[in-house]
Amino acid sequence: MLVLILSPLMAACSIMFFERQLIFYPTKTGRWELERLPRPAGAPAAVVEDVFFEAEDGVRLHGWYAADPATPTDRVLLYFHGNAGNLSDRWEFVLGLLTLPARVFIIDYRGYGRSEGSPSEEGLYEDADAAWRYLTLKRGHDPGDIVLFGKSLGGAPATYLAAKVPAGGLIAQSTFTSIPDVATYHFPIVPKFLIGTKMASIARIAKAKMPKLIVHSPADEVIPYELGRRLYEAAAEPKQFYEVPGAGHNETALVGGAAYWNALREFVRSL
Repeated sequence: MLVLILSPLMAACSIMFFERQLIFYPTKTGRWELERLPRPAGAPAAVVEDVFFEAEDGVRLHGWYAADPATPTDRVLLYFHGNAGNLSDRWEFVLGLLTLPARVFIIDYRGYGRSEGSPSEEGLYEDADAAWRYLTLKRGHDPGDIVLFGKSLGGAPATYLAAKVPAGGLIAQSTFTSIPDVATYHFPIVPKFLIGTKMASIARIAKAKMPKLIVHSPADEVIPYELGRRLYEAAAEPKQFYEVPGAGHNETALVGGAAYWNALREFVRSL
């Protein structure tokens, strides 16, 4: 009987102790030589700039600012990636985003890639604020031309910004209502109140006034489809939901194919 009582307790304590490691999987190594980035046949002739900028607490952050000179546009996507790897792992996806058409500013959170520091929930929000300031103050982009795009973990900083800035739109893909909700799905023995990291996007998305596109798959094995639907239901109008059947968590673009890219393109063009 004592073992039955202690085993769940020990598991819960272990999850609490390693909470940050379970949420963030940063990688420091990557493809950093811009001139050597692969450019598949038919891909946009992307011009990419290394960008270094500072968060308010002084942490130095890194990002890529990409544009296709053959397709001039004022639209820019501020892209927040998922919890593993770093921005260099998303290069092929960035090339796809350029075809919407849009410029793309993708950043690495603190502790990821060439960004300094170590990741945390509050740090993620500071990084998002810094990226917004860079685009609007340093680059001079009109807030209404900026589309926030958060995938998985990136949905949290994207939704955080959407609740407080006048961006032109928000795309939330394969993301969650909150970290405790995700933890309950994977570790049902752990009470939600023991999870210190909240990332309560469900509370913030209701405050976002811009048009929103929520993308999710019923086959997502990491972030339950139900959480994507709940996030959509909590969002204020105007909003759209786009479903990609049969796509695992990291397979949305691959499985969705041309129809997926057309859905993104139509949303961005409608803003």
